[in-house]
Amino acid sequence: MGRSSRPNRLSRALLLTAPYGAAALLVAALRFTGIGESLNLLLYDLITYLRPAPAGTTTPITLIGISEGDISRFGWPIDDQLLCRAIDTLSADGARAIGFDLYRNKGVGPQQECLRRQARSNPRLVSIFNVAESIGPIPGTPSDRQAFNDLVVDADGVVRRDLLHVAGQDAATVALPLRLVEVFRGNGELRSRLDTSPNAEGWLERDSGGYFNLDAAGYQQMLAFHRPGSFPLWSLDQLLNRQVPQAQIRGRIVLIGSTAPSLRDLFNVPYTRFVLTARQMQMPGVELHANRTAALLALADGRPLGLRALPGWSGMLLLVLGLGLGVALGESFATLRRSILAVTAVLLLGLGGAVALLLNGVWLQTTLPLAGLTLMAGAAWLRRGAASQQQRQQIQRLLGQTTSPAVAQQLWEQRDELLSDGRFEGRLLAVTVIFSDTCDFTTLSERLKPADLLAWLNRGMALCVPAITERGGMVNKFTGDGFLAVFGAPLGKGEVADASEAIDAALAIQHGLEQLNRDLAADGEPPMRMRIGIHSGAVLAGSMGSSERLEYAIIGDTVNCASRLESSEKARQNGLCRVLVSSVTRDLVLQNGANTMNWEPWGSLQVKGRTEPLDVWELRGSAPAASPANPPR
Repeated sequence: MGRSSRPNRLSRALLLTAPYGAAALLVAALRFTGIGESLNLLLYDLITYLRPAPAGTTTPITLIGISEGDISRFGWPIDDQLLCRAIDTLSADGARAIGFDLYRNKGVGPQQECLRRQARSNPRLVSIFNVAESIGPIPGTPSDRQAFNDLVVDADGVVRRDLLHVAGQDAATVALPLRLVEVFRGNGELRSRLDTSPNAEGWLERDSGGYFNLDAAGYQQMLAFHRPGSFPLWSLDQLLNRQVPQAQIRGRIVLIGSTAPSLRDLFNVPYTRFVLTARQMQMPGVELHANRTAALLALADGRPLGLRALPGWSGMLLLVLGLGLGVALGESFATLRRSILAVTAVLLLGLGGAVALLLNGVWLQTTLPLAGLTLMAGAAWLRRGAASQQQRQQIQRLLGQTTSPAVAQQLWEQRDELLSDGRFEGRLLAVTVIFSDTCDFTTLSERLKPADLLAWLNRGMALCVPAITERGGMVNKFTGDGFLAVFGAPLGKGEVADASEAIDAALAIQHGLEQLNRDLAADGEPPMRMRIGIHSGAVLAGSMGSSERLEYAIIGDTVNCASRLESSEKARQNGLCRVLVSSVTRDLVLQNGANTMNWEPWGSLQVKGRTEPLDVWELRGSAPAASPANPPR
């Protein structure tokens, strides 16, 4: 038995773990294939698009954009002399910081020295270089007015993050926004603050927010966007013709860069996939630098903008919570429908909470916890379905006897209580047992062909079985030409009710046998006579056999007594169906108020192994009661 039970335990263990293992693999696939991060970023972009953003006009930043009109008028690349005039104009009108977001490591035109002189001597001018493309600043620019303009682009080509600062670099390697803020404010306090308190602002980490395995080198944060197109924007031509109001220049940061689509200095931003226009919505690099600078100014003033991405440990905690909650919700509810409704409600609540947090400036891991919850709940449903199928098969295998649909449903609903290790546990139950036999079967078997004999016998069983099952009983086994039926196992209604149902079933068989014999006579077949014995008492009920063959067995003196009642004095029978009932069963029936039955005393019956004889009564008929409406409990 030990060897045969091991495969069963192994199969049950696989049944328990396989769906959860598959769900865990799917969660891992979402994590490591980038699908989970893509879904997180999609949600982030949507909320960034929907979330109200401040206008660029509220910042001290003005843009001078080289437009398609400027290119038509001045050509491309723009002559250094024109750019020198533009910087002279901005300086004369009181710009406090000028960000030159054009590459001029190589001069253009005959007057290149003018622009280089500005780079050397104008304390307000910041010249860019690009680390990734190895493009230098305007020749002669002092290191304290150089800045790199490299942007951080996510794997899907969208700019969402900002690299504010990289510690431990040379004097020239400073991000453009940080350099502009230093020139604008006239000090390096912000950079000093970043260097001395590296963890104060909650910078992005490897798994911050919805990212996975992020390259979080340096000081990075989520870029706070102002409303696209809301920064004051003037063309180079307007600046050179003195059409830009002085108020748009004096005391402000002015960024000079390209905005013409033909120059392709355009980047995808969170708004790109949601703004539907004739041309794909992209943001010029100079406007991105304006957004970066505005966010850094707010940070320097102690009022950080944008969304804060929670650290990676929060995502891991939420994932564990989601996995555990998925298992709990998938397993704990009695019905699949309630479980699905609960999981759906929690998913909507979780998604709504994530959206609400995003709208309020907090970004956390969303996809994996919700996917983990869903997949684990689905795994629980699969496991329960497979376990239910297995339990159905076990019940069918263990309880292959004929039962009523009501009893079968009750067995199914209470399967967890009744089944243990794939078997019905042995229990001592108070039942009423019916034992029946067909009279003169041996004589008939000599006269009839086997097929005719079996067909004749089955007509009798077709009468008896429904009489038993419709009243909550179970045909435990067929005994050749008879049957053993039980009321009260595996489930019962109580001793009195079970005994009453058994007697009612016997009366139904008595009554039905009269009509059956009329039908048999009309068909020219032999008549059918039966003997029935009924006794109530305790039995040991449960699964019996080996792993190869199991059956639900009822064992005990009660079964033996019913059998002896059926077989007692076989020649002493007057009607078609003799029903002998022990006084134990009769007393139980009388407690139920049954007074329409015809009882005749039979006498005493000494049963082998019993000290006291049985008092026996013969049931001589009565109108059968209607089938019970209340199922067993």
